[in-house]
Amino acid sequence: MEEKLKLAEELIEFIYDSPTAFQAVGTVEKVLLGCGFKELKESGKWSLSKGGKYYTKKNNSAIIAFVTGSDSVVENGFKIVGTHTDSPTFRIKPNPHMTCEGGYLKLNTEVYGGPILNTWMDRPLAIAGRVVLRSGNPMEPEEKLININKPLLVIPNLAIHMNREVNKGIELNPQKDMIPLMGIINDTMEKDNYLFNILAEELKIDKDSIIDFDLFLYEYEKGCIMGMNKEFISSSRLDDLAMVHAALKALVQCKSTKATNVLVCFDNEEVGSSTKQGADSIMLSSILERIVEKEEKGKEAYFRALSKSFMISSDLAHAVHPNSSEKADPVNRPMINKGPVIKVSARQSYTSDSFSSAIYEQICKKANVPVQRFVNRSDERGGSTIGPISSTHVNIPSVDIGTAILGMHSIRELGGVEDHFYITESFKEFYNL
Repeated sequence: MEEKLKLAEELIEFIYDSPTAFQAVGTVEKVLLGCGFKELKESGKWSLSKGGKYYTKKNNSAIIAFVTGSDSVVENGFKIVGTHTDSPTFRIKPNPHMTCEGGYLKLNTEVYGGPILNTWMDRPLAIAGRVVLRSGNPMEPEEKLININKPLLVIPNLAIHMNREVNKGIELNPQKDMIPLMGIINDTMEKDNYLFNILAEELKIDKDSIIDFDLFLYEYEKGCIMGMNKEFISSSRLDDLAMVHAALKALVQCKSTKATNVLVCFDNEEVGSSTKQGADSIMLSSILERIVEKEEKGKEAYFRALSKSFMISSDLAHAVHPNSSEKADPVNRPMINKGPVIKVSARQSYTSDSFSSAIYEQICKKANVPVQRFVNRSDERGGSTIGPISSTHVNIPSVDIGTAILGMHSIRELGGVEDHFYITESFKEFYNL
C-alpha cells in the first residue's frame, strides 16, 4: 500500500504544479528532460536514433513524447497512449475589469468546457496561464507562463435569506452569477489596469510590454488523500491529468522495445478538440509520419507502420454514485479502486470494440490488473473522448479506457489510490510489450 500511496501523492503534486494546460506541458517537459529526453523543434531538422528519447511541443499546451523502437517502425509500428492536458474552468476575457456598486472589482470570465458551476462557488481561486509580450519581431512575440498561486478571487453565493428556494435547485447564469470577485476598490488602486499590474509584478516586467494573455481560474487549495483507509484521491483536474501522469510515469520507465512508444497529450479536449493542438488536427499524424520518414520515405511506409500500431485513448470514467446509483447501467457498474474501466458505446462516442477491448484486457491480465466496463444507460447520452476524434486522422485500432471517479467536471473530483496504481501498471505493460 505504501507504493500506491506514494504514487498518489506524486499525482497530487503533479496536478498542483499544473493548474492549466500550459503548466501541465511544462511539468511534463521537466520530467522528460530529467529522464534524458531531447526536445525536437517543429521547425528544425530531425535526427533520430534507435532507442532514442524525444519530445516536441505544440502551442506550449500540447506535447508528444516518444521512445524510438530498437527495430523498424515500419514493421513494428507505434504503441500510443493518448491523453489531454486541459480541464473545465473559467477563462478571463479581454478587458476583464468590471466594477459595481462603486466598490467591488470583478473579473469578466467565460466558461471553458463543461464545469459543474455550483462547485466553483465560495472557494478561493487563483490565476494561471500564458502571457504574450512584445518582441523585436512581430511574428515571434515572447511567451511567458504565469502561475499566480495566491487566493485572489472568489465567486460568492447568494445568501439563502435572499433566495429561499436555493436548496430546491437554481439555474446559474455564467455572465451574471459566475463572475469572480477580486477585491474592493480604494483610492490608490488603478482599477482599469489592476490585472495587468499584477501580471507585470509577478513576471517582473513593464506592464506596457503585455500584448495579450490566455489566463484561467483554478482552485487554490491543493488535493489530498482521504477516506477511512486512505483509499481516495480528492483533487481538481483529475480529468485528465491523472492519465497524463500515469502514462508519463510508464513512458519514462519503459525499456526500448521493437515498436516505438508514444505519449500524446492533446489540448482543448474539453471544448471539442478542433484546434491545431487538439485531437481533431493533424498534430499526431504529422509527427508519426515524420518519425517514419526518418526510416523510410513515402506514404506507403507510413501506412504500413499504422497498420502495426495500437492506441489507448485514456480519459476518466464514471463510477457508480453512492447516492444516485440508478444513473448507472443496470449491470455494468464500475467502482472506485476496482481497476481500469473499458468504455463502450453503440454511438461510437468511444473507440472500444471487441477487438481493441480484448487487447487491453489481455495487457491488464499480464500486469495483474483488474478490468471493469462502462456503458451509459440506454436512455442517457454520455460524453466522448479524444479517441474517436483522433482516429479520424490516424487509421489505428484504439480502445477507450480510464479510471473510475465521482464528481467528474466538479472543481473537486474523487478518484481511487489503487486505481491510479493499476492504470499506471497497465501502461507500463503496454509500453514494454
